[in-house]
Amino acid sequence: MSLRHYETMFITKPTLSDEEKEKILESIKNVITQNGGEVVAVDNIGVRQLAYPIKKFERGHYYIIYFKAPANAVLELERQMRYNEDLLRFMSVKYETKKDIKRFEEMAKNVQ
Repeated sequence: MSLRHYETMFITKPTLSDEEKEKILESIKNVITQNGGEVVAVDNIGVRQLAYPIKKFERGHYYIIYFKAPANAVLELERQMRYNEDLLRFMSVKYETKKDIKRFEEMAKNVQ
């Protein structure tokens, strides 16, 4: 089974404590690794203004996780994220072409 390159962006409620945000981040990383994936980098973007209110929140804490994983890991990740009340939104993107994968590696390298 080959690992594909993915990026998942998610937004948590801005009212969460640092410990709660860290717990969510760790659980997401655990889902990826437990399903045969490998986390390459995590970009903690911070609290930003939302384009429009979501669940009455005007702001949210943004994260991007760059990872390599089999397709079933992404399905499981999104399934678990869907049930997390503290996440306002999430979106996964798959990098397929060589050009996309090169861009993925550059972005992941520039994090941290």
